[in-house]
Amino acid sequence: MNITRRWKVVELGRRRKKVVHIPKKRLPKFFSCPRCGKETVKVDLFREDGHSTAQCSSCGLKEEFPVKPAQGEVDVYCMLTDRVYGPQKRTPVTNVKKE
Repeated sequence: MNITRRWKVVELGRRRKKVVHIPKKRLPKFFSCPRCGKETVKVDLFREDGHSTAQCSSCGLKEEFPVKPAQGEVDVYCMLTDRVYGPQKRTPVTNVKKE
């Protein structure tokens, strides 16, 4: 809205709104190790060869996995945790003496 007052143009306006920038969430480069608990697991993808490597630089845990074209670093890390925490041999409890 413009108001004319004797040869001057005065513009009425509002304050400019603050622009809030929301940072994009990105996937981590290092993951936490299922064996030692430190965030030192790095996943390397070799899509041409069809395999990947997950390696902990702290405790030395190293595993290789086959990779499909649509899989990413997070998927390989999930395969690593599944292999570490996966099926463990459980011995059945037998011959328990009751007192």
